[in-house]
Amino acid sequence: MKSTPAFLTPFKADIETIENALRRNLKAHLDIVEDVAGHILFSGGKRIRPLLMTLSAKTCGHQTDEAAKFSTIFEYMHVASLLHDDLVDDASLRRGNPVAHKIWGNEIAVLVGDFLLARVLSLCADTRRMEIIRVLSEITEEMSQGEIHQLIRKGKIDIAEEEYMEVIRRKTAVLIEGACRVGAIFGDGTEKQISALSSYGLNLGVAFQIADDILDYASATDTLGKEVGADLREGKITLPLIHALGRSDPLDKKTMVNIIRNPTFSGEDFRVLKDILKKYDGLDYARERALYYAGCAKKALDIFPATPAVQCLIELSEYAVKRKL
Repeated sequence: MKSTPAFLTPFKADIETIENALRRNLKAHLDIVEDVAGHILFSGGKRIRPLLMTLSAKTCGHQTDEAAKFSTIFEYMHVASLLHDDLVDDASLRRGNPVAHKIWGNEIAVLVGDFLLARVLSLCADTRRMEIIRVLSEITEEMSQGEIHQLIRKGKIDIAEEEYMEVIRRKTAVLIEGACRVGAIFGDGTEKQISALSSYGLNLGVAFQIADDILDYASATDTLGKEVGADLREGKITLPLIHALGRSDPLDKKTMVNIIRNPTFSGEDFRVLKDILKKYDGLDYARERALYYAGCAKKALDIFPATPAVQCLIELSEYAVKRKL
């Protein structure tokens, strides 16, 4: 794994429990399944989603390591979505490595993603808690619809900010919201606590995705772990672009549209586009919105007393929008 942020150090034991459970629960009949899944699963993720479930359970008073063991559900769901998304987007890099379908082929990548989703169902059943199973079912439906929505709007420059927000809520934020909700349920939280942690997770997920969209324009490939400008080449119209397109003069808008509609745009084209984004405050506006949602996430935690778990959740919301922005 990559270096762990310092504020996660008090929860090193939980992270180790998550790592061990990820390897133990992954056991499959065929080695290739473990090879393909492990290609992403053990390539540097910080385990934010399973850790959110664990911290949410602790925030509601859960004391054992059972939440950490079951929290692998959310890492498997996340990795399954990455395997499928990389194929749909015809991506080339993920976490700095060649994507799975470029190594093993499309069919294997899709089927291993399906295997991980099946393993999620099995782990959900092991909790023997119908409410958790229901939450995971809803998440799967929402994420699928979010990806389909994004796909059918690929390259469309008329997407409004409201529609963009609905897409990222479904494709990204609901999984993070779900990790927090399931953690609260697992920790036998009250309805008020479950609602507060769900709100925290939803707002954190929105902030996290907007920050990711900014990084597509503001980072180097070795920092980002995928090709810079990859989202744009894949036809994803994100918040910095939406804001600038809505405010640009006709000449600048025409320049932007020409670049957006050319997936083989050059490095110079990308520089020109970034200059236009800067001119119309596209990146600054997106940063402001990411910070707003991170603030909403922190505000949702006000009902809880100060504990190490709550402090970590607060710092995670800050980390989500400040990583290399």
